Amino acid sequence: MESISSKATIRHIITEAQAVWDQQGAAAFVTMLHDALFKKKVRFPLLEYAAKEIAAAIPEVAQIAVTDRIIELREMGGQVVAGMILQLRLPRHFKQSVDKACDYIRFGNEWYVCDIIGERVLGYALLTQPDKTIPLLKKLAVHEDKWIVRTIGVATHYAVKKGLDPVFVEPVFGILLSLAGTTDFHTKKGIGWGAKTVARFHPDIIARYAPDIASAVTRPWFRTKVSIGLNRNRKK
Repeated sequence: MESISSKATIRHIITEAQAVWDQQGAAAFVTMLHDALFKKKVRFPLLEYAAKEIAAAIPEVAQIAVTDRIIELREMGGQVVAGMILQLRLPRHFKQSVDKACDYIRFGNEWYVCDIIGERVLGYALLTQPDKTIPLLKKLAVHEDKWIVRTIGVATHYAVKKGLDPVFVEPVFGILLSLAGTTDFHTKKGIGWGAKTVARFHPDIIARYAPDIASAVTRPWFRTKVSIGLNRNRKK
């Protein structure tokens, strides 16, 4: 598989794609991106850079129609780009970006789609707009779709790792703890990932919730993830 390893190459591709947009429209634009970018081996940071270039190259009102088309391609590179474009739209279009992220996660129906989009949209939303995002995560915790519930752990991992203020970490950990009795494999993976990260960076929060973590309602997999995080904190 051919690789792309420079921003200059990305800029060249987007410039050519923009010319296609002007001449042939959105469908041809996405088809070119598919062939020239998503079918190549590209590191995630470069794909995120490509998303910024794409967002700057096309009208804001057309961006969601483009990300819809990109997601329909079911390419991992496209999922990174679509997630990053939604992230860029969060300050001005918070609800739409989050709703679209959830739609794309459900459509993707794979753990990696959940993680790619969940980190870049819900994780970034939690990091930068916690007051708006935490109530949303509480609602998503009772969602019927396992991938949406998994996303809560993914978002927590991202935001805590990036430095979410402890005042917001604690209520988010409370949401994770409310899901500590789940038995679904993929949900456990995501929630456990978030719990492990909280334990690694905020052992004091774990200490305050020790009785709840030790309770019979909390399943062993959750306690194991917390223990791993605490051990990593000690080593650090």
